Amino acid sequence: MPDMALTTATSPGVLNRGDRLILGGAAVGTVLAGLTRYVSLGSVTAFALAAVAVGLLASVVGRSVDQLGDRLGAGATGVLQSALGNLPELFIALFALHAGLVTVVQAAIVGSILGNVLFILGLAFVVGGLKQGTLRFDSGRARTIVTLMLLAVAALLVPSLASFVHTPASRHEQALSDIAGVVLLVVFALSVPASLRRATGERGAEAEADAEVAEPPRWPLWLAITLLAASGVLAALASDWFVHALEPAIGVLHISQAFAGLIIVAIAGNAVENVVGIQLAAAGKADYALSVILNSPLQIALVLAPVLVLVSPFVGTTLTLVLPPLLVTTLIVSVVVSALIIFDGEAIWLEGAALLGLYVVIAASFWWG
Repeated sequence: MPDMALTTATSPGVLNRGDRLILGGAAVGTVLAGLTRYVSLGSVTAFALAAVAVGLLASVVGRSVDQLGDRLGAGATGVLQSALGNLPELFIALFALHAGLVTVVQAAIVGSILGNVLFILGLAFVVGGLKQGTLRFDSGRARTIVTLMLLAVAALLVPSLASFVHTPASRHEQALSDIAGVVLLVVFALSVPASLRRATGERGAEAEADAEVAEPPRWPLWLAITLLAASGVLAALASDWFVHALEPAIGVLHISQAFAGLIIVAIAGNAVENVVGIQLAAAGKADYALSVILNSPLQIALVLAPVLVLVSPFVGTTLTLVLPPLLVTTLIVSVVVSALIIFDGEAIWLEGAALLGLYVVIAASFWWG
């Protein structure tokens, strides 16, 4: 019996050729990226290899999430994947703060939100729309996520607004940022039980609706969870190597720190969601795609940014929520535009193209710093 179980867990029916190629590529890419951390091969080479490693590991996470989706439901899968997917961003930000790169961290926080609500969501709508036609998703769940994200972003921006208009609170930036951070973490804690209850209801409804047509998941549950967790942790390590090579690469490539934080670091840190969301949209799983893509910026606003503000004094550099005006403006515009597109519960490829166009314009505005 043990031999039979082992054969079943490792047979081609469990891991097909594509699975094995992705896992092998991720292993090789991670080893090569790790070597560049200790062997000098040039900053640009180290930068490129680490980026490739993160992308391959993200693909492993994508396949694992796809296997878990049929068991956990869209809501729970999105929360789990986003939590693991945001590990690289947390480590990137902590190491950058330790190095005193506050501007890069602020830009990366905003860039991570913009990257998901504009770039990744836009790509998912384009790819899914061209392949599947009009993408339809649960508008109720989408409205809940977007509403929470609008409220979270509003709370994040209050310290910046207080500074811009020179209110008495502007003289207490750190205290106001700490208060906003604690409130956002409390809101996140309150939202988790509701998300889990909704996910439980979704699983029951989906099971009844698809009982006759659904194929059993190919991977055993233990294998999907193990690969998801392992690839998430390795993606965090690869992202650390990526950031280690980033600063010298910035000088070689002649790009500004603001652009590096807003675009390059944000995309690298969100590589997991980049791959997963587009894969799910291309497969016609719009609910899962939207949950994965939008849960990430929601967790960045509700968890990652507040945690970084609260722990920053312990890593040697103080971080507040007082952001430069252009970052504030682009963040507000992007979240509002994406919310307007999502609220009706459906999307076409042209709406995705419009989101991508807005992202390109915003990226260009930070090219010079």
